Amino acid sequence: MVPEETDVGPGGTGVAAVPDWGTIPRMLRDQAARHPETTVIVDGEVRLTLAELRARATMVAKGLMALGVERGDRVAIWGLNDVHWAVGAYGIWDAGAVIVPLSSRYKGIEAAEVLGKTGATVLIMGDNLDGAPPFAEVLAAAAGAPTTTPVPAGDPGPTPRPARSPGATEPGVERPFAGLPELRHAIVPEGLRHPGTLQPSRVLAAGDLIADEDAEARALSVRPDDLCEIMSTSGTTGTPKGVMLDHGQVVRGYWDWAEIVTLGEGDRYPVIAPFAHGFGLNAGLVAGVMRRATLMPVKVFTPGGLRDLVLEGRITILAGAPTLFHRLLDEVDITGHSVRVAICGAAAVPAELIHRLLREAGLQRVINAYGLMEGTVVSMTRAGDPVEVIASSTGRPVPGIDVKIVDDDGKEVPTAERGEILQRGYGVMRGYWGEPDKTAEVIRDGWLHTGDIGTLDARGNLAVVDRKKELFIVNGFNVSPAEVESLLLHRPDLAQAAVVGVPDGRSGEAGRAYVVPRPGAAPDPAEIINWARGNMSNYKVPRQVIVVDALPLNANGKIDKRLLRARAAEEAPPGDRPAETGRG
Repeated sequence: MVPEETDVGPGGTGVAAVPDWGTIPRMLRDQAARHPETTVIVDGEVRLTLAELRARATMVAKGLMALGVERGDRVAIWGLNDVHWAVGAYGIWDAGAVIVPLSSRYKGIEAAEVLGKTGATVLIMGDNLDGAPPFAEVLAAAAGAPTTTPVPAGDPGPTPRPARSPGATEPGVERPFAGLPELRHAIVPEGLRHPGTLQPSRVLAAGDLIADEDAEARALSVRPDDLCEIMSTSGTTGTPKGVMLDHGQVVRGYWDWAEIVTLGEGDRYPVIAPFAHGFGLNAGLVAGVMRRATLMPVKVFTPGGLRDLVLEGRITILAGAPTLFHRLLDEVDITGHSVRVAICGAAAVPAELIHRLLREAGLQRVINAYGLMEGTVVSMTRAGDPVEVIASSTGRPVPGIDVKIVDDDGKEVPTAERGEILQRGYGVMRGYWGEPDKTAEVIRDGWLHTGDIGTLDARGNLAVVDRKKELFIVNGFNVSPAEVESLLLHRPDLAQAAVVGVPDGRSGEAGRAYVVPRPGAAPDPAEIINWARGNMSNYKVPRQVIVVDALPLNANGKIDKRLLRARAAEEAPPGDRPAETGRG
């Protein structure tokens, strides 16, 4: 077992002590009071200082309070990375509520499932991608509400009316989505209207009736052990769950992360990871404001857009998968430009890439790290680590976190031997929302069983070498076969579905689905893929669908994924060709 490190400072192995904030609202207030004019968000022509972010967050909090939001209520956000998402998040936290981020990649079934499972009472929706239907329309297709229509000229939409109690509504006021009985209010972008939904301007106007001192008292009443967020994840056991993290965990974990990364005032940091993902929200939006860096939310990542930012000297910190850095180096000479730190965040980073970043491009450091939604930040490489350590490991555990490697019997294994990675410390989640049994499966005697396979070397460097769980990774996103199978079985023509991950040169891994038709049905693989594109996030869509008469079963009568994976390994990989269907 690796003990906690004690030396501090960005050049050492540990970190400086986290300020005595305890909660995100107190952090924002302290930073805004000390550094009111520091710019922390740049989104196109919009620039927000710390003082402006705090003021706007208070306005949102007052609007939510006017809608009847109480401490501990769940408030969801669904949108692209932008300034509105950022302000909405800090407003939710100021109101004492728990943020429930919805991926902008979600389709209606996925969003409705998360909203229903968490019992979200308010949904804030931003703009969708250009050309894509509004999120309200996407959700309506799954939750039974009419489609969004433009607001007639001069009609501001309905007036906010707080519900008397969770699950209750005012007479004559319909639910924004009939299939979500606990969702009392939905807020759509200005200029759109949906029956039962609200315009932001009306919510903010209603918030003017909330006294400033009441809003401030609400923000300051938040405690470090209050829930901060419920993040959707496939988890360590395969099915979608809500990971609960509290304010104290997030503040400490991402202070430590930012200290080791050396993120600070003057840094310009594009947040490419979605705010709805733990990395984008916590290592992006929270860490950036906490350290007074200038965040640049990236709505839609394009290599050309990133290249322009680099050439314009507007980036100092860049985080992404190794493929992002390979592509950037191949397309542009970044030598002498402003980028000084690269955060790769992968189980293995090619040594050749690290050499190119440090020697050719002149970066000061390359950081590799390991974390998971259930455990926040687990391990990171440090300044001064040799290239071979950064390439072959995710570094040492961060302060306050213990890691050990155990065999199938739960016994700690010798140095350099493989086993399951277990984690203990402040970063371990509070549990899965509403699923105490699932929580008990993965947290035992204070140790989080990650489901990942790794090794520890003599210095305590952690290498992640495999996954015990069935998840596979597509372009950096965890995909649960069980979740994709459940979504596929919404189709009436399918009796069974089994999904496995297969190697793919374009995305790392891709999904391959083996499906059994219902009697009398003749499902078309290409049509199934098209249906999947309309009903699940794009990274979950199987690259191939193969129709089979039956699926292999093990001795217990369950689908034998081991045999399916062996079959998949013998079949041609999906590659980059357009052929994505088949029969077997």
